[in-house]
Amino acid sequence: MVRNGNVDAGDLITCPSCDLRRVYGKWRRFCLNLRWKVPLSETENLKAQQRPTRGKRHGARRLVETFDSLPDFTSKNINVLNSTRIAVLGKTGVGKSSVANTIFGGQGFTIGHTVNSETKKCQAVTKSVNGGNITLIDTPGVFDTDRSEEELKSDIVRCSTEFAPGPHAFLIVLKVERFTKHEQAAIIEIHQYFSEEVFKYATVLFTHGDQLPEGETIKEFIHDNKLVSDLVTKCGGRCHVIDNKYWKNNQQDEYRNNQVQVKELLKTIDKMVEENEGRCYTNEMLQAVEERIMQEMQLIKQTAGNKSEGEIREEAKENVFTWLWNKVSGFLSFVLLGAFFGLALMGKAVIKALKG
Repeated sequence: MVRNGNVDAGDLITCPSCDLRRVYGKWRRFCLNLRWKVPLSETENLKAQQRPTRGKRHGARRLVETFDSLPDFTSKNINVLNSTRIAVLGKTGVGKSSVANTIFGGQGFTIGHTVNSETKKCQAVTKSVNGGNITLIDTPGVFDTDRSEEELKSDIVRCSTEFAPGPHAFLIVLKVERFTKHEQAAIIEIHQYFSEEVFKYATVLFTHGDQLPEGETIKEFIHDNKLVSDLVTKCGGRCHVIDNKYWKNNQQDEYRNNQVQVKELLKTIDKMVEENEGRCYTNEMLQAVEERIMQEMQLIKQTAGNKSEGEIREEAKENVFTWLWNKVSGFLSFVLLGAFFGLALMGKAVIKALKG
């Protein structure tokens, strides 16, 4: 309820499509983007120009401005309210963790220096970048062709709890290299498992940019590789390149400069989020997981003590991981992967199990 301009934390639930908090009672909210609608008596202290106008698109990274002008919903700072969630996907060893650190401009994820990946499970880190909060979700190699069935299933279930209710962007990470049959197999899997909806939220990012031939851009490099160029086309032509090692302080060549490339990458993601009207990618499976997380959070809050909202959510996600594993561990990994990325036939089977 709304009392004296304040909103009880218990009145907040997660919107399945964009992970913002909707408020019930006297407060009403348009779920699409950031279009808030509240009674005039509750908004006398808000200037009209501070509210987003209906019909105007607002990128998710601009949430900071919107929430700064609204009442403080809880006593704790909830980063997820104004965070753009970016899921980093790719085979083991392509440099996903290094990509995340390059975007953050420092250490956030552990880097492996051997053939074995350091990313053992899906993990998320939130930091401030260019005035907005970004959550990077680093994933294990769910498209690896040499992992056991049980490992893959566990990773997909873990990713489901971390991604819920859905990311605003997918980064598909590939290496600048000659594409062997293993790399081609991973790209074929992406073509197979991604629904058309997923590609609206996806951008291809190449690592090991130092392997680019002198004077050649990444789009020129992939031009003659139909499999890769088709993938970039499906992603709306969104394609960038960085080098996690050699392009850190390159002042001689603007193209081969991480600072420039990361800035361009974030601009591309920001534009994509605007084109998607601020919505995150979601589907029935991710929505069901998010609903379960919110239920767990409400139970935990009854005995939470001094735990922050973030700590409560982390505990809830662990509980939901166990629940989800018990529900879907009987499925083969390719069915879970298809449901995770929105393939209708596979999704229906998994949803039926979750509701059973």
